[in-house]
Amino acid sequence: MLKEYLAISMFFIVALLIPVAVIFISRLVAPKKTTPEKEEVYECGVDTVGDTWIRFKTSYFLYALVFVVFDVETVFLYPWAVQFQQLGTFAFVEMFIFIAILVVGFWYAWKEGALEWK
Repeated sequence: MLKEYLAISMFFIVALLIPVAVIFISRLVAPKKTTPEKEEVYECGVDTVGDTWIRFKTSYFLYALVFVVFDVETVFLYPWAVQFQQLGTFAFVEMFIFIAILVVGFWYAWKEGALEWK
């Protein structure tokens, strides 16, 4: 039984050590001296014109979040649909509850006006 936990703990240790080592090495190698060119705002290969600190419309992000939620729903729904006949009644009830929770979330987002383009 200890061998099973040894493999998991080694994986966990390696998963922690790699990012720490990369950050440490990048701090060692990175140049410390800043210049005015390094401090200049640079976006997509073009020098910015005007104020760079502008307010973004959050509706873009809300649409993206709603899209991701329903995209993930289809990822979970597809394997269930493929194995539907072998899963039985319990899996049907669970998927019905899953879809009901998503419908309630969609209804709430619609009711709060999160999907309105302003």
